[in-house]
Amino acid sequence: MRPKHKALLFNFIAFVVLFLIARLVLGYYLPINPIFLAVTSAIIANVLAPKFGAIQTDDGEKVLMKWIFIKGMREI
Repeated sequence: MRPKHKALLFNFIAFVVLFLIARLVLGYYLPINPIFLAVTSAIIANVLAPKFGAIQTDDGEKVLMKWIFIKGMREI
């Protein structure tokens, strides 16, 4: 699998996991309209999800991750 495809897949998986967690937790505690619940969960997941990207280096393409809870970028 190419690094660009891996980065896209990792971005999707991270977003979906955080979206589902936020939707279930907020839906359990807050009785709000389902559309607002989905929008709020999407915003939370978008902010908290790690961002993955493929970059070109001298050694070839690498997948890097940037997240608000860690300093700098990490190679995957």
